[in-house]
Amino acid sequence: MNAMNQIIIEGNVVRPPVLRETSRGTKVSVMPIAVNHFYRDSSGKDVDEVGFYDIETWGEKFSALMTKYAVQGRGVRVIGRLKQDRWKDENGKSRSKVFIVAEHVDFKPFKKKDSAAEEDAAAEQKNLAIAAEGLAQEECVF
Repeated sequence: MNAMNQIIIEGNVVRPPVLRETSRGTKVSVMPIAVNHFYRDSSGKDVDEVGFYDIETWGEKFSALMTKYAVQGRGVRVIGRLKQDRWKDENGKSRSKVFIVAEHVDFKPFKKKDSAAEEDAAAEQKNLAIAAEGLAQEECVF
């Protein structure tokens, strides 16, 4: 039996995704997102804590979608799972990194101010819906 491993995280794209290919030819995109957490400390001061998390997407269509729509500053909601890579560095010291493997990504719409921009936003939402439908049919090889 598998233990539960699911995460939902919402933040803003820090840098556009970097696209790479595995030795088997599978496309992978990696992008960092920033997530803000606001709270009031014990002295009553408002604190803005920022965390940075790497998001991986697997598969040709999913990765292409990310490179097209995940632009710097855009809001995203990611549903996925946590994954930990472990390795030894050149000095033999054990290292590890935890990141998120995305299973679903929602892009937040840009804030538009004129009617032409609204038409662009509607066309973009239509394209995203078509791409998401295609992603549901794509099989990813890890």
